[in-house]
Amino acid sequence: QIAGQDFTFLLPVRYKTTDPVKGELYQPLVVIPPVTAGELASYYLKNKKDNQVDVLLIAHGNATAEGQTGSTTSLTSQDTLSFALDYHLARGSELSFRFPVSSLQNRYYRVELAGHQTARILRTIGYEHIPTIHYFRQAVTRIQQLDLKTYGHRIGYIVGAGDKVPAALDQMGFEVTLLGDKELSRGNLQQYDAIIAGVRAYNTNEWLNAHFEQLMAYIRDGGNLIVQYNTSSQIGPVRAKIGPYPFDITRTRVTDETAAVGFLQPEHPVLNFPNRITREDFTGWVQERSIYHASHWDAHFQTILTMHDPGEAPDDGSLIIAPYGRGFFTYTGLVFYRELPAGVPGAYRLMANLIALNRKKAF
Repeated sequence: QIAGQDFTFLLPVRYKTTDPVKGELYQPLVVIPPVTAGELASYYLKNKKDNQVDVLLIAHGNATAEGQTGSTTSLTSQDTLSFALDYHLARGSELSFRFPVSSLQNRYYRVELAGHQTARILRTIGYEHIPTIHYFRQAVTRIQQLDLKTYGHRIGYIVGAGDKVPAALDQMGFEVTLLGDKELSRGNLQQYDAIIAGVRAYNTNEWLNAHFEQLMAYIRDGGNLIVQYNTSSQIGPVRAKIGPYPFDITRTRVTDETAAVGFLQPEHPVLNFPNRITREDFTGWVQERSIYHASHWDAHFQTILTMHDPGEAPDDGSLIIAPYGRGFFTYTGLVFYRELPAGVPGAYRLMANLIALNRKKAF
């Protein structure tokens, strides 16, 4: 109030903390529900009786609800079912539910809380140069049965910068073992039908350099090493030795998820066994096609796909494969780490074919 006159200002409600180095920090005050759900994956049913969906509830306050634990309830939409949950949660606690699912095709599920309200998933975007952003999406997941054939059983997965591909491999029916420095040091890699390197594994794990000869011996003796994308920064290319023959990693990418995909070698095993891959398998992709393509590859490599963004030249570096000894090495920029959690059928089928490249090993 100035000289008897009221002035009104609208100010954001913020939370202030003090950092010894950065000084005073202000963040938005966030109003959240008493209970949120954890991230939900898209599920592929393996045509077995033990198909299950995992649901995680996170309590931000004391909460109680009574439903029908372990059952499904029909909603108004014929293609949607819901889980009604029983829970008694104290603030800060978590509770996991596991629901059996059988004989349902291409259904959407949503997690319901008290009062038939669909649960929400809390997501956070946090970077130092911008205020933290919190947003919500409904806890809905897709469950589907795919026309998918697999070959092999055991997969070793070298953990990279973090992705959900191992969970997708488990949904496909593979037995997945996470491989770090210690696990690789123990040897016995021939037990794996394929070893898959997670996204940016060679960017984030310096110790992988020490296992180069071991991994090459694994391929040479009939193994199958599949390396997902690694980044090439402005500073320079990846320094690590990755494959049995040289190639470069570029910053080339195809960001149009509907970009046409051409087959350079239609009869190559990766497009035919155990699943026949067609252009239909590249429908429904999300966000992008491929990133950090290969270039300047050795003559031993075979190029399989060609694609490009509108107005750009065709590029053949999204998937390169080289036979080596009795096994195979693959480098791919295809964004399996996005497509598999999103439940894209064609990505599952193509990944199954990559894993099956060394089928000769069984003989």
